[in-house]
Parts: sequence; structure tokens; C-alpha cells
Amino acid sequence: MTQKWNAFVNEQWTMKSAGAEGSLAGLHFGVKDVFELEGYTASAGNPDWLRTHQPATHTAPAIQRLLDAGAVLQGTTQTDELMYSLNGQNVHYGTPVNPAAPERIPGGSSSGSAVAVAAEMRDFAIGTDTGGSVRIPASYCGIFGMRPTHGLIDMTGVIPLAQGFDTIGWMANSAELLHKVGKVLIDSTADASSAGANFEQLYMPEEAWAVAEPETVALLQAAATRLLQQGDNQRLQPQSIAIAPEGLAAWMTAFRTVQGIEIWEEHGQWIGEVKPVFAEDIDGRFRWASTLRREDSHAAFALKQTVKERLQELLGQRGLLVLPTATGPAPHLHIHGEANEQRRSQTMQLSSIAGLSGLPQITIPAGMIDGAPVGLSVIAGSGQDLRLLQWVQAAVHSQSLI
Repeated sequence: MTQKWNAFVNEQWTMKSAGAEGSLAGLHFGVKDVFELEGYTASAGNPDWLRTHQPATHTAPAIQRLLDAGAVLQGTTQTDELMYSLNGQNVHYGTPVNPAAPERIPGGSSSGSAVAVAAEMRDFAIGTDTGGSVRIPASYCGIFGMRPTHGLIDMTGVIPLAQGFDTIGWMANSAELLHKVGKVLIDSTADASSAGANFEQLYMPEEAWAVAEPETVALLQAAATRLLQQGDNQRLQPQSIAIAPEGLAAWMTAFRTVQGIEIWEEHGQWIGEVKPVFAEDIDGRFRWASTLRREDSHAAFALKQTVKERLQELLGQRGLLVLPTATGPAPHLHIHGEANEQRRSQTMQLSSIAGLSGLPQITIPAGMIDGAPVGLSVIAGSGQDLRLLQWVQAAVHSQSLI
């Protein structure tokens, strides 16, 4: 029974384009409960949001592209409240069950989408990724997940969290389907292979590998070695490199600060007027965000720009970063309080790399530790999304990393 996974908000909500016979024909997908769907009211994971908003009059353009390509939308999926968490836990609607490790959290905020794919209830699923909300649940649930270049895919009709970081992401159980969905969502008619999918330089960022747990590092470095044994990848020589002289902790702090300012500017008025009931940890984050001021945070915004320019110069069109997606497998369900916030901060040191730089990142299921999945990530230069998707598909096609 699909109910045991608690992946869906409304599993019966179905949409399709009459007569559509595109590249996704015959496939079914779920959509995070933050997208405008004509006639439907998205909850953003909170009953007070649902109560104070009206049904959408249009369908988000990104979802319409999928429908026009022949895919059938079947169900809206669970999310953390207003997308402001990486755990996937929801005090109002319950926590989706991680099919790969039921005693552990699924990861969030696109938790329901990840679970729907990992439990093979849907062929693929759509989420959003601001601070890791597609990449982290994909890693924790053992599936493929894509965060695209910031601004590449139209965010119209998506409830925002922090628009300077928000992206539409997607998840699948295969690199091939991840690529196929990407070719529909990304506004390009050219197949990545027509331009060549070769990358010439592969970097292993020292600071990222230092954040991960030792057992995770050992497993993922072995997975990275297997990745480089595939086809043309054999000519790539991994280079260990320092990318963050400021330290990833400083990057994470800058990310959280800029994100928090944008979040409060976006939602502060609604929170003040409605006084919604949030989970304790999420309520604490909103309260903290309310104390931030843009005029006091010039250094954080400057560091964001520095990171973006530095990594784009490093990667260009032909470079890749290879790194752990998260510090380790998903935490156990009972994690809370200081331990929860510490794990969140460590994880965001990794996820802030693509977040601050706005670069595309794919997480690849790479193995199991203590019965739970861990993911290996690859980050490419700005706008190299289709080439990255093609590269990952080619790299894992003949040999699973697990």
C-alpha cells in the first residue's frame, strides 16, 4: 500500500495534456506541494498556509512542460514547512518513510518526492532545491537528484523560499531518466551529446572531503574511482584542490545569512499577520531570520558573489567538482535539538557550494553505510546542465556505483 510511505499530500490529484505524445509519454510523476496546479491549493507543508491561500488559476510553466511532453502528474508530495528544513519531518502531516532506511529521516524539504521515487511509486518526481532540498533527500533515499543552474528553469508558479537560491529540481532512479526529464525542463532543443559531453578536468575539493565522516569518505572515494574507470573518464586525472580559503563554515554562514534575509523579506509579512503554527525548529529559524538586516550583511552578499565568480572561473565549460553530497547517511528519526542543528550546519557546508555559486549539481547513489544510502555529487560550470546530465548518464550506464 502506498499509504505506508506517507509520500503524498493528495495522491489522487491527476493532470495530463490531452493527446500529448512526447519524450515522457507513459511516465508518471509526483510534484512537491509548492507548485501552482490549476484548480489546486498548495499547502507548502503548513495548514495555515493552506487555509490562507486560494486555488491556483494556472499551472506552473515547468510542470506544463512535463505534461506537454506526455508525462502524467499523479499526486502532490509532502514537504517540510515552507521548505525551511533539510530533514523531511513535518509535525502537521507526518514524516515520509525513507524506503531505503525506514529508521532514518528521508531528508527534506522535497521529502515526499524523494520517497515516491525511492519506493518506485512514481517514475520521477519534481521538487525544489534552495539549500539542498533535492540533493539531500536524494542522497538519503539512494536515488539520483538534480539541482540545475540557478535561473535556468522558470520558477513562475512556485512558492518561493529565497529567490536568490531557489531552483526546480528533479529525482529519478536512473541517470538515463534524470537526463530525459532534464531535456524537457531545460529550455533547449539541443541534445547535450551533439555538443560533446566530455569534461577535461576533475577537481576534488579538499574542504568538502574534510567535512564528511571518515567511513563516508572511504566509500565515496572508492565510488569516484569506479566512476573514472568508465569510457573517456579514464583520461581524467583527479586533482585535489582548495576552493574555500575562507573556510566552508564561513561559506555556510554567508549562505544562511543571505537566505535568511530573503526568506524574511518574502514571508515576514504573512507570518506577522497570520501567526502560523510551525514546528519548534522551523519556528526558531524564522525567528532568527527576522533579526537579520540586509544593510548589516554586506560581507555575506559579497562572499556569495566571490564564490560564484571563483568557482565559475575554475570550472568554466570543462571542469567538474566531485564531492560528498552529505556528510554521511541520513540521521536517525529521533535526531533533534543541538544534534539536529549541528548536523544541519555540517550538511549545509557541502550544499552551500552549489547554492552560493548557483552551479548545477547531480547526486549519484554510491553505496551503503550501516544499511543506509550515501550519495556522491558532481558539480559543473554554469549552464553546463545538459552536458553534466549526459556525462553522468554515460559514466554510470555500464556500471552501477553501488
